[in-house]
Amino acid sequence: MKLVARGAEAILYRKDGLLIKDRIKKSYRIKEIDLKLRKERTRLEARLLSTARRVGVLTPKIVGVDEKNFRIVMEFIEGERVKEMLNRLDKPEVKKLCYEIGRCIGKLHSAGIIHGDLTTSNMIVKEGKLFFIDFGLGFLSKKIEDQGTDLHLLYQALKSTHFNLLETCWDFIKRGYKEEYKKAKDVFEKIKEIEGRGRYAKRSYQAYKRKR
Repeated sequence: MKLVARGAEAILYRKDGLLIKDRIKKSYRIKEIDLKLRKERTRLEARLLSTARRVGVLTPKIVGVDEKNFRIVMEFIEGERVKEMLNRLDKPEVKKLCYEIGRCIGKLHSAGIIHGDLTTSNMIVKEGKLFFIDFGLGFLSKKIEDQGTDLHLLYQALKSTHFNLLETCWDFIKRGYKEEYKKAKDVFEKIKEIEGRGRYAKRSYQAYKRKR
């Protein structure tokens, strides 16, 4: 097996055109709790990947799930990350891609799926088709707060990685999202609230530092 990546939650290997994801143990957790959490997270991630495909969002196909060994075997998506693509596409192509990103997220949220790590690193284009990968931090929820937080994370990722394209990307992501999700207006109102909380916390911290 060839090591693909080693993260805080899992180690990824590639073998025979497949991606093998092993969820690693956390030594700081009580053993019984760690085993339970890893088993639940493995089962949930596989469920999220499969459910996303059923609602029209392309994800790696699941080949097998080994809950006992906290392993998911899935299709390896051979393509280009959106993170790299956005910087070389012309403006019409950026708009088209971001609109599709918004539509896909709208489908996920309509189905009660929170991705949990919406960044352009977790989106891959293969043969003109957009795939969402790595649902390792995902969960099921229809709460507007969770959906707003999910999208706000993407906004922050775009701001830090694609600042020059931020306005265009966000505008077309919002357009695509609104087309697919009937509660989009409520979600974007929630995002404004989340941003307000962040600004308040920042100002409070700065005031605290000045007093010291």
